[in-house]
Amino acid sequence: MNFFTIKTSWSNAEFILIKLCMASAYILIGSCFHDFFENHYSVLIGVFIITAIWFVYQWLKKMKSHSDIPY
Repeated sequence: MNFFTIKTSWSNAEFILIKLCMASAYILIGSCFHDFFENHYSVLIGVFIITAIWFVYQWLKKMKSHSDIPY
């Protein structure tokens, strides 16, 4: 199975999860260099973990539903 040739259809609502996941990771990384976000580590880590798990679940569910379609 070639990972780069798999085609899926994603709605804009499904991209919200990956955007939240990446945004929280960027803020978390940026907070290591700035004291403004220092008090919000637990919230940022929580948002990142929840959205990462949710995104992977959605991605695996979508890949599994499309795996039985012959190319």
